[in-house]
Amino acid sequence: MSQLQLEIKHLIIDALGLEDLTPDDIAADQPLFGEGLGLDSVDALELGLAIQKRFGIKIDADAKDTRKHFASVDSLAAYISANRAVA
Repeated sequence: MSQLQLEIKHLIIDALGLEDLTPDDIAADQPLFGEGLGLDSVDALELGLAIQKRFGIKIDADAKDTRKHFASVDSLAAYISANRAVA
């Protein structure tokens, strides 16, 4: 697991109040919505805001590929890596 994946897992747990989960409970390729982790659209909004705050990345909720970016920890890590603001 990469450092970024671990950071995203912690962000998911903290931003969404999933205290009963640990990073090890979330597989990097596990779907975040529906049958996977079970997140919903409200969770997606909260997670999007947390990502924006933490990584300085705005995710356009109306973009057609937004769902693809939020599909799993792996896809979020790829999106963040490609769009992260250079600090």
